[in-house]
Amino acid sequence: MSRFVAFLRGVSPMNLKMADLKHCMEAAGFTEVKTILSSGNVAFNSSTRKEESIAQTIEAQLQQQLGRSFPVTVRSVAHLQHLLASDPFSRHQVPAGAKQVITFLWKPPDVKLKLPIEYEGVTIHQVQGLEAFTSYIPHPKGPVFMSLLEKTFGKDQTTRTWETVKKCFVA
Repeated sequence: MSRFVAFLRGVSPMNLKMADLKHCMEAAGFTEVKTILSSGNVAFNSSTRKEESIAQTIEAQLQQQLGRSFPVTVRSVAHLQHLLASDPFSRHQVPAGAKQVITFLWKPPDVKLKLPIEYEGVTIHQVQGLEAFTSYIPHPKGPVFMSLLEKTFGKDQTTRTWETVKKCFVA
């Protein structure tokens, strides 16, 4: 058994209860299931090691049991531990008070990006494999960082704060 974390895109407390997510995960055969926060993060054990296969199983189980599905990104806890230990933000100038986020991509960018990409207090610092590391200063117009991430990578991704990822890795 290996430990994984699933990040569901578009989840809020209004559209998916974490108890329902936990029940779906257990019904799909995953063990030691633990939801983290209320935004679609769940740690679990799986005998399957293929992240894409696990994500498809979760999506299908949600559709079957709840009649709806959310796009799912899966990463091994070992991979998340490596990301956290490498501290990618330490290699970049991140403004004081900036939020740090990691975007989990479902596919590599279509074009070679000229980094950093900056826009209205948002900086995409680095893309490493299927993860992008971004910092932003909260903006009065709202989540400008999400607009830049979607413009750069499309909708085939999900984003979490660095602090959320830290909580998931210890779950």
